[in-house]
Amino acid sequence: MPLLEINQSRHICASVRLDETTAAQVDQYAAFIHASADDVVDKALNYVFSKDRDFQDFLKTPHAKQVSPTLRVRKGPAKGAAEQPARKLVAGVESTASVRAVKA
Repeated sequence: MPLLEINQSRHICASVRLDETTAAQVDQYAAFIHASADDVVDKALNYVFSKDRDFQDFLKTPHAKQVSPTLRVRKGPAKGAAEQPARKLVAGVESTASVRAVKA
């Protein structure tokens, strides 16, 4: 029985790096529960955050509200801008070249 339950919600696009074996397991788990790799990562992180009592205590401190964002969040296309062409995904992982093209 899968440990994660996937529900639809509003998403943003962000870029993270994973070990090759972790990325492969994300894809395998996604296939196992019939969900996307994005959903697996999102729900797995939410699960860890909710189970970590020290982290929950940290969230109640003033310091938690002062943390500087380090996650690389991608901005969506501007209103009226043409959609960007689809990027090639390999094993559910976006190629470095397509990430560079988005940053340019």
